[in-house]
Amino acid sequence: MVNKKSSIKQILKQIRECDLCQQELPHVPRPIVQASAQSRILIIGQAQGRKVHESGVPWDDASGDRLRDWVGVTKTQFYDPTSFAIMPMGFCFPGSHNKTTGQSGDLPPMKICAPTWHQQLMFEMPEIKLTLVIGQYAMKHHLDNHHKNLTQTVKNFKEYLPQQFVLPHPSPRNNIWMKKNPWFQDEVLPQLKHSITQVLK
Repeated sequence: MVNKKSSIKQILKQIRECDLCQQELPHVPRPIVQASAQSRILIIGQAQGRKVHESGVPWDDASGDRLRDWVGVTKTQFYDPTSFAIMPMGFCFPGSHNKTTGQSGDLPPMKICAPTWHQQLMFEMPEIKLTLVIGQYAMKHHLDNHHKNLTQTVKNFKEYLPQQFVLPHPSPRNNIWMKKNPWFQDEVLPQLKHSITQVLK
């Protein structure tokens, strides 16, 4: 019988040593992941930002601060892998848009990460009770059915409960979206905190 602890440890080691997209990245690959065979909540976000790439700590930025506020946990709780697993769509920082193109922000997650690693890692986490599916890339890959756009998908968040909770990315770049959609803070976040509490109690 395979030891689950040893098995997930081996996969995490493989992910952290992965260099499949080395030729496409503007820097040395630095895959960042957090998981345990005992993890109860899985967070699937977009990809690492520059600050996280530099620190090596997932969600170690303003987006992470907002996400922790949304779910109502401390940093200590958040970085406990027996509570939270963190498996982004792209394990490495993909780089940023060239400012000369008129686009801003980071590039999309590397496409090879999710199909290569996600199913393998999820198989080793049998205790997951709730998955936070954050942003359009995660929604398109991990939801069996999503609405015509992110806003409509999040507005219909109850369709995905109790196994999945859909969320916009907590980046400060989405402040305008938050102001345009006050129902998110009034209706969605209280339910999110309740769901997190129920799983972790």
